[in-house]
Amino acid sequence: MKIELFVPCFVDQLYPDTAFNTVKLLEKAGCSVAFNPNQTCCGQPAFNAGFWDDAKTVGRKFLNDFQEDSIIVTPSASCTGMVKNYYNDLFTNTVEHNKCRTIQSNIYELSDFLVNILQYDYFGAELDGRAVYHDSCSALRECHIKEEPRQLLSKVLGLELVDLKDNETCCGFGGSFAVKFEAIATAMAQQKVDNAIAAGADYIISTDASCLLHLQAYIDRNNLPIKTYHLADVLANGWGNI
Repeated sequence: MKIELFVPCFVDQLYPDTAFNTVKLLEKAGCSVAFNPNQTCCGQPAFNAGFWDDAKTVGRKFLNDFQEDSIIVTPSASCTGMVKNYYNDLFTNTVEHNKCRTIQSNIYELSDFLVNILQYDYFGAELDGRAVYHDSCSALRECHIKEEPRQLLSKVLGLELVDLKDNETCCGFGGSFAVKFEAIATAMAQQKVDNAIAAGADYIISTDASCLLHLQAYIDRNNLPIKTYHLADVLANGWGNI
């Protein structure tokens, strides 16, 4: 299957290895991966901040950066949710209306695509330790993704996945929320990390780099014995031992 890869801003600038690991996973699952180097952003930061005209400009570029008949895969439920749900506010009854609807139906978050479209959930990954999975707000509420990442993680050799208290509570990032309400965002991160440590977890795993950035910053600041991992990085780990 031929797909186009969308690399979100957070991944491109801060977690490039996650992008490369996404390519590795897709190719191992039998996909031919194309990447348009001219792609930039889906427009979510501007949209969430209330700058809808700017978001529309960036979103229009996004629509033009991808082929209308292509399947688009991204290691971000947040960006997937933006395109699938909030592009309606930007492009309904515009000249981009039809192209937007087609691309909305063709974009997938990575775990959703692997499990539900390719029906591929075993990569021979290995990671020793205990982990909790954090349901990002975008994955759970906007993309209705819950079991797919857990199914993939259940096949990782050496990894024990345990329940996280208040798992469906936000981590506190929320885009500009973490900037405007730093104290509240930090307290929410603390609650999430404390719950993970209380569960005996070595790792916090999620589908969204933005959540992981926020949580890892709190972990690093407080020198806590736990680490965050993007799902794609876990699934691409340990292949050399196969």
